[in-house]
Formats: sequence, C-alpha cells, structure tokens
Amino acid sequence: MNFFQNYLNTNPNTLFLAPMEEVTHAAFRRICKGMGADVLVSEFVSSEALIRDVQKSFNKMGFDDTERPFGIQIFGHDENSLVKAAQVAEAQHPDFIDINWGCPVKKVVAKGAGSAILKDIPKMITCTKAVVNAVKLPVSVKTRLGWDMTDKPIVSAAEQLQDIGIQAITIHGRTRSQIYSGVADWTLIGEVKNNPRMTIPVIGNGDINSGEKAVLYKERYGVDALMIGRAAIGNPWIFKEVKCAFENKTFTTPTLDERINVLWQHLKATIPLAGEKRACLEIRRHYAGYFRGVTDFKKVRLALMNAVTPEEIEDILLTQRR
Repeated sequence: MNFFQNYLNTNPNTLFLAPMEEVTHAAFRRICKGMGADVLVSEFVSSEALIRDVQKSFNKMGFDDTERPFGIQIFGHDENSLVKAAQVAEAQHPDFIDINWGCPVKKVVAKGAGSAILKDIPKMITCTKAVVNAVKLPVSVKTRLGWDMTDKPIVSAAEQLQDIGIQAITIHGRTRSQIYSGVADWTLIGEVKNNPRMTIPVIGNGDINSGEKAVLYKERYGVDALMIGRAAIGNPWIFKEVKCAFENKTFTTPTLDERINVLWQHLKATIPLAGEKRACLEIRRHYAGYFRGVTDFKKVRLALMNAVTPEEIEDILLTQRR
C-alpha cells in the first residue's frame, strides 16, 4: 500500500513541517514534533554536495527515531547525481525520500535545480522517474504551480509524476516568480486534488498561519494533508493551534515564560549541531515569531539581535521572566 496513504488513513488531519534551510534542523524539528507536527522532513540536501562527501550535507540527514515518520529531501539538476544522492539518503533509513522541485532561491534556480525545473517538465519527469526506480523507499515531490503566472502546468505535471511512481505530492500555491510574495493560490492545488485521475495524496502548502485558515483550506480544497513552513518560524505552537482547531478545542496562547523556555531550549539544542556562534546567528530569525504580540518587546528583541553568545542571550531572557 502507498506509504503516505496508509499513514493518512490512520492519522487524520496530518500536519507536515516544511523543509527550510537553516531552520528545520533536528533541534527545531523535535520542538515542532512535540507541538503536534506529525511528519518531519530534513533541510534540503544538495545532491552534488552529497556525492562529493561534503560533511555538512551528511549532517543534514541526521535524525533519530523520535522524529519518524521522517523524510530526507534532496535537490539537484543532474539525473545521475540525484540518483546517487537518493541512494545515499536511503542508506540513512528514513521513511521516504522527497525531491525538491520547488525551491525559488536564486542560487538554487541558477544551477537548474529547485523550481527551475518547472521550465522543463519532461526533464522533471525523467529525473524523478530515475530516482523512483533507483530506490526502494517511497518517493514524494514538493513543487510549485509553475514558473510564472503565464505558465502553471501543475495539474498535468502532477498526473505525470504520479504515473511514474511517486507516492505523494506537496504543492506550494505560488509560482517561482512570486517567490514568497502575494497570496498563495490554492485553486490549482484543489484542481490537482479533484482531478479524477489523481489517486496519490495531495498535500497543500502556502500561507497556513492559523488554525482557522487550516480548517478552511483543508475543507475547501479537499487536500489530504497540510504542510506548514514559514508560519512555524519562531512559532512552533502553530501546530498545536491547528490541531486544536481541527478538534474544536480552545487554543491557549503561550505565556511569555513559555516562549522564553522554548526559545532557550531551541538555542541549547542547536549548539551541538551548529556550534555556539552559528547557533546564535540562526536563532535570530526566530525572535520575531517567538515574541510576536508581546507588548513593549522591541528593545528586548534588538538586544537579542545584537547578542553573540549564549550567555548574553540567557542574561537578556532572564530579565524578561514575569
């Protein structure tokens, strides 16, 4: 049976944590898991770097059994490199392998990887089929609607991807040209899901930033599951909020002390993975989320942004406990 379909049948309202570079490393993934994220995915791993034995890329694949079901996401532009990378990833024994055909970042697209493939659907199909045939694990794809507003081939592309053997598809409701601007368009995601030829799970992604919106979009567009990305940065509670909405329960906004405790846990768990200096830099992108809505916090956030050691960060946080 299809791995994803089997999981979704027994786990209604499944939530995926989207793979995000220098965000969804093991420390943050485990926090999100504790908050209600069901399926986790690694940061995306360059196929070219992986086959060159770049240690940083190998490190991105690390996970433990508490994170399952867990997928390793790879990206690249060359069929042979993608195949070899998929086989290396398979050797780490994740539950599935995901191919990133959606990253809009310029340095990725410039190499013909990520969402650049949306300009060459035949190549997307050929490369994906090669990976599917090369591994025994389930393979999924994450992609976008198309390259730009004049070229959105996702309905046809999704069919072709299904036909060559992928077991699930995640669709971000934007084109590459939009990057992350504007509003995600879920109408085409709905068209993919409601296409009578589609039998594999369709996972919707883009702008899910509240429990209310999660319930609305899942019901309106009929997707099998939701993936949450940027809304989780500094706000791992988004998964708990969405779960509460699906279960008609009241979500309680975390207190300042709860936010501080989770932030500190997040930083401490990141240090063994990235080192103190890098961890203090990476945590900065989370401050706005962790303290969103807290009154009179601008000066504190600025102080945190200037802190360069864990000790400095801890001192600032300790003064804010109430």
